[in-house]
Amino acid sequence: MRIALLSYRSKPHGGGQGVYVRHLSRELAALGHTVEVFSGQPYPELDPGPTLTRVPSLDLYNDANPFRTPRPSEIRDRIDLLEVFTMWTAGFPEPRTFSLRAARALTPRLADFDVVHDNQCLGSGLLTLEEAGFPVVATVHHPITRDRDLAMKEAPWRKKITTWRWFGFLGMQIRVSRKLEEIITVSSNSAEDIASDFGVDPDRIVTIPLGVDTDRFHDRREREPGRLVCVASADQPLKGVPILLRALAKVREEHPGVRLTLISKLKRKGEAAKLLDSLGLRDAVDLVSGVDDDELAELVGTAEISVVPSMYEGFSLPAVEAMSSGCALVASRAGALPEVVGTDDSAARLVEPGHVDELARQISALLADPDERRRLATGGRARVMERYSWAAVARRTVEVYETAIARVRGEALPDLTAGPVIGPDQTEIDEHVTDDVPEVLPGSGEYDIREQEDAAC
Repeated sequence: MRIALLSYRSKPHGGGQGVYVRHLSRELAALGHTVEVFSGQPYPELDPGPTLTRVPSLDLYNDANPFRTPRPSEIRDRIDLLEVFTMWTAGFPEPRTFSLRAARALTPRLADFDVVHDNQCLGSGLLTLEEAGFPVVATVHHPITRDRDLAMKEAPWRKKITTWRWFGFLGMQIRVSRKLEEIITVSSNSAEDIASDFGVDPDRIVTIPLGVDTDRFHDRREREPGRLVCVASADQPLKGVPILLRALAKVREEHPGVRLTLISKLKRKGEAAKLLDSLGLRDAVDLVSGVDDDELAELVGTAEISVVPSMYEGFSLPAVEAMSSGCALVASRAGALPEVVGTDDSAARLVEPGHVDELARQISALLADPDERRRLATGGRARVMERYSWAAVARRTVEVYETAIARVRGEALPDLTAGPVIGPDQTEIDEHVTDDVPEVLPGSGEYDIREQEDAAC
């Protein structure tokens, strides 16, 4: 099979999209398929097998110079103008503009591919391919409506308008997702949220949990006493880092020698950075960013306890990597986390999201109980070995490709339920799913710029 795998940004380390593209493309190639990855900046690091085609944007959000204004000589076409205009009006343009550039690059090359697989972009350019009768599959890790709701809740009044505008691309993603026939997501919780928030028919959503490199994230490293670790791909309210820092301050009262490795890049004037000073935690927190996979595995694998304090997760690779590393895990009972780590207390301690005191109590209790840490570490590693591997993810994903191709050709659709079963069983899903779902804010908040899109196409 010839696969075009699209990713509008693919940060190699510490970002779920880059990790997904790297491992999925490698395993698809290992199955004998031809994989060409089309990506905007930051570009992914790929293993041998797949190839990379760069689809450069204006790179307006790079770490060195975010929200930069490009020189006039950098503007190449109308898509570039759309990108700059959207940024200037406080929106985030990349999902839309990447999809337009990718469609432009793919349209004359459709004979080179059997299927296009979009990763989380859901840009309007995909409809150019779908309407041309080409098989298009999309992975939605979780609906960004959840990010928007939490960001709006946390934003001060003076920033609520610009925060809402930032998520203006959501209206486009909702429209596009409703028109695609095959959507992959990574957990049953995300599938429910996509159906409710985006209005997608649940029958068109296939759940394929993510995998982990169990050889790299192994359980044979020596632990550093009193060391905690937290991996947060972005300094956003969704990830709950301020909650963890407040809990850490309380833990230090009982365990003054505790240290936290926080693998994230904090906003210079963000809440988490301010808490490091106001709570006197600078000497207890080691901030790390830009690590490669081996360094990440070393940092996670040498900690005694991993903490995932998120307010919502569509899956959570950090939780799976911690379990694979044999690291005792404390995680929020939020989003898909109960589904991923289990609800029977065999692989992780679950706490209410946003509950500082409960999080502090669980961390303190584990620091004082090496036998309990070992029990959770053993249970977590066993859960990963039983349920999560990238090879299984790739095989199941190919089944979805086959369905999309058969649909376009008017052939009988294969039975997806006949594929390998990976991820949680239905009993566990039923145990943690509740009706306590955050309200979705009304409307999309996006400007109507379809005319600019049409001109750009």
